[in-house]
Amino acid sequence: MTDIYIPRQLSPILRKAADEFPAVVLVGPRQSGKTTLLRNLFGEQYPIISLEPPDVRLAAQSDPRGFLNLYPAPIVFDEIQYAPGLLPYIKEKIDANRGKTGQYILTGSQNLLLMSQVTESLAGRAAVLKLMPLTRREIARMADNNFPWENSPASSQPSETPFELWKAILRGSYPEPVSHPERDAHLWQSSYIQTYLERDVRNLRNLGDLTQFQVFLRALAARSAQILNLSDLARDVGIAVNTAKDWISILEASFQVIILRPYYANIGKRLIKSPKVYFTDTGLLCYLVGLRDTEHAASGPMGGAIFENLVISDLYKTYLHRGEDPAMYYWRTVAGSEVDVVIETQSGLVPLEIKLSQTPRLEMAKELHAFQRDFKENALPGYVIYPGDTALPLGEGVTALPLNRL
Repeated sequence: MTDIYIPRQLSPILRKAADEFPAVVLVGPRQSGKTTLLRNLFGEQYPIISLEPPDVRLAAQSDPRGFLNLYPAPIVFDEIQYAPGLLPYIKEKIDANRGKTGQYILTGSQNLLLMSQVTESLAGRAAVLKLMPLTRREIARMADNNFPWENSPASSQPSETPFELWKAILRGSYPEPVSHPERDAHLWQSSYIQTYLERDVRNLRNLGDLTQFQVFLRALAARSAQILNLSDLARDVGIAVNTAKDWISILEASFQVIILRPYYANIGKRLIKSPKVYFTDTGLLCYLVGLRDTEHAASGPMGGAIFENLVISDLYKTYLHRGEDPAMYYWRTVAGSEVDVVIETQSGLVPLEIKLSQTPRLEMAKELHAFQRDFKENALPGYVIYPGDTALPLGEGVTALPLNRL
């Protein structure tokens, strides 16, 4: 079966980073397409050496200088977290060739441990970029894979029927199940979770029994798009609150969840301080909560949360694939006023509400108008994102925007 290459929006950013820095560190979840992207961008110019096989890892650890002499720059070292001891010696090689860019490209599927080591060893020498699963726009461009991102128009995506939308939500956004629609996505997701638990979780924390962590993962999935109450979550799973915090940090470090923190501003109101948690991939989210068909997913009690998760994760991935840090928050007061997403821009704050209904109504804009009154000149026009086809005004300063126009 021929692999299908899906053009990635990060491509021009990655090329530019390799032209400007001695090293580039490309991080992201397992199976997000890092190696495939590098192979297609740099071809034969950069041999790719995976550090995951035990014998290769042992060689790198036992004689790092000899290993780097055997594999000279320019080169890609895949899954660098398996041999972090190479990093000081890579720094040594870079410093011996000061001014030469594009010497090393390093990939990794874990964030916290790897980034602390990169910061310590390669500070000022490496650009750090993140490649996540596919955005909706990347998926929509699969058929046009010769069209460069540099010249890509910011056009809207093709409209979808509700069935098509939920079928895509259940399938998720990882390149392999997206590019091979004939494969069983549920089987792929099951395998992915097991591989993730056995490799990434064990590598980040040497947990003896992974069963309880998997129970925790499912319990967290059921709370997607909700304000996180760690005490309730820990009690339901039967673990300590500090353990729950630690396990969420594992999920964030391995790019499985997105933590949306509240937006703070001195507006004279008490604000909720707990974060909200979203899953990076809606397919894995649906798998973890036991949803397998479009009808149950769309009309079930989690339909609204799953649709909100789709929008948040797509915005988040789009920012990262532009090489930018997502300045995304949510806003909620103790009195109950809430805006699903607040995007901080140089011009001001853009508030978004996310609604599953296909029929926009004026009352959907209520919270956005309240936010705009509170933040006055700092608040920009707001949007209600919904799965429809037509942009419609919902009062002054608010527009109902179809998901495909986001």
